[in-house]
Amino acid sequence: MSTTAASPYRRTHTCGALRPADVGRSVLLCGWVNSYRDHGNLIFVDLRDRFGITQLVFDREDGAHEVQELADRLRNEDVISVSGKVRIRVGGPNPKLATGEVEVVVGALHILNKTVAPPFLPDDLSALPNEELRLTHRYLDLRRPRMQQILGLRHRVTKIARDYFDENGFLEIETPVLYKSTPEGAREFLVPSRLQPGEWYALPQSPQLFKQILMIAGCDRYLQICRCFRDEDPRADRQAEFSQIDLEMSFVQREDVMAMMEGFARRLWKEALGIEVPPIRRMSYREALETYGIDRPDLRYGLPIADISEIARKADFKVFQDALIKGADRPRFSSKRGVVKALRVPGGAEKLTRKITDGYTEWAKTFGAGGVAVVKLTPAGFETGIAKFIEPLRAELTAALSLQPGDTALFVADVYSVATKTMGELRQKVARDMGLVPEWGKAWEFLWVIDFPMFEKNKDTGKWVASHHPFTAPRHDQQAAFVAAPESDEDVIESMVSAGYDLVLNGSEIAGGSVRIHDPAVQSKVFSLLGLTPQQAQEKFSFLLDALKFGAPPHGGIAFGLDRLIMHLAGTENIRDVIAFPKTQTGADLMTHAPGPVTSAQLRDLHVASTWTPPAKK
Repeated sequence: MSTTAASPYRRTHTCGALRPADVGRSVLLCGWVNSYRDHGNLIFVDLRDRFGITQLVFDREDGAHEVQELADRLRNEDVISVSGKVRIRVGGPNPKLATGEVEVVVGALHILNKTVAPPFLPDDLSALPNEELRLTHRYLDLRRPRMQQILGLRHRVTKIARDYFDENGFLEIETPVLYKSTPEGAREFLVPSRLQPGEWYALPQSPQLFKQILMIAGCDRYLQICRCFRDEDPRADRQAEFSQIDLEMSFVQREDVMAMMEGFARRLWKEALGIEVPPIRRMSYREALETYGIDRPDLRYGLPIADISEIARKADFKVFQDALIKGADRPRFSSKRGVVKALRVPGGAEKLTRKITDGYTEWAKTFGAGGVAVVKLTPAGFETGIAKFIEPLRAELTAALSLQPGDTALFVADVYSVATKTMGELRQKVARDMGLVPEWGKAWEFLWVIDFPMFEKNKDTGKWVASHHPFTAPRHDQQAAFVAAPESDEDVIESMVSAGYDLVLNGSEIAGGSVRIHDPAVQSKVFSLLGLTPQQAQEKFSFLLDALKFGAPPHGGIAFGLDRLIMHLAGTENIRDVIAFPKTQTGADLMTHAPGPVTSAQLRDLHVASTWTPPAKK
């Protein structure tokens, strides 16, 4: 299939490189046939590689006969190389292409590889096929210009990260992937050991303990772009196998870590998108929950939430009264204390129909709430929903919520934890229903959320769990109070504030970290509160507890979710769009058919017995 003895692979330019300055040059291009158009004496082919598209022209009158025969056989996705001369594009430029002012008149053609009929064409103009088909043929899906751009963006982000942190004295250090099982957080992936019969490794959920060890080892500043593994159900913004930009610093307090990471965020958005990020505002965890019902609020729109419990006490409405008697003797922000929360929706009287608001009640039940009460304010007073119960309180509610005629008010009454979570989710749903969420790239609202509680109760087991992780230190002004706090005093433990911090962007957590515990006594108390005996703590974390005794410096760090960063920068809500070879919602790789069966011999070598019989395939 060759028309010349010259090497068909030594290209002189990529398919996105040629410009009017190249007119008259002899060039050699390689790539895939993106489109083929036969116009009689002329054949036009758009040749594509990851850098762009160049139009090729085959002229039956001027070209060699054998070249035209080969050109007649070309089809989309054939791999070819061509040599020819650059000229100004006849018929005028194509403004949609960076190379649109020129074309190449082909003198020689090599067909390097023919393709069978592809199940879909990898372009951004056709309607995308279903995701299952694209993941099965991921090599075709990745040829799409959009996917090539995302892969290029991911490369640039990791390069910016390495450059920025290198300039600030960080060392890039690899930590083990085969690790010891410490089943205190998410479910782990386990790996049996062949050389240690009956023993198991776990794949790391994060390099947390190793990076703390590196600080104790005197490395001072650590960076790693690492793979992490959690055997959890994937979601739109989460995969079982994911990447982090992982960082740790010695001799720092919270402000030092946050300042360093804020600088990185500014640099990243500036270099990747040309966006200037202003100084990032801060908000306490409590303020975030009280005002927005969630610890990662989206600040691109308003819709603040108000606690109207004191006003609601005056209402002759059983739903409110039943909620408010719950945990009445508890502290104000206790998760078990009853509250009434309200949300003002400007203009909601017109846009939020009865069908929509009725749907809110059923939807709220998925978060444990009994429902959502509704009222509309008109010039004549409250109407619909619970109007008759709260009309006597119209003046107070109007002032508390800044209500205007035409507004809708939504109410949730329950214990603090349920009402707050429900309202936080409802606020986001209302914003979508009202069309208040800006399209991608129109607004970038960064936020540091600080002063998280150290612990929270697991609603299923009733046991304390660490809000961040069990290596997070108390806030510096609460160290002494934490050490002195009786473990039996639930209200005191629940009020303890940590030195944790999350970086939130448009309602999504893009990074989370904390100042770590470097005092062995504090670490031991945390383990005790989490239900670990000294023997259990030593068994699981002996290397950390031992290392802390040998002069651990104050240290803190953070991890950026690399995949989520790319999602924001690329403007996609699907994490599978930003990973070269992602898994499905069930954790399957449709291209390689992983996970798959193994042989009895493999299991025997790993000292693993299998009594499980796979279900018959349908």
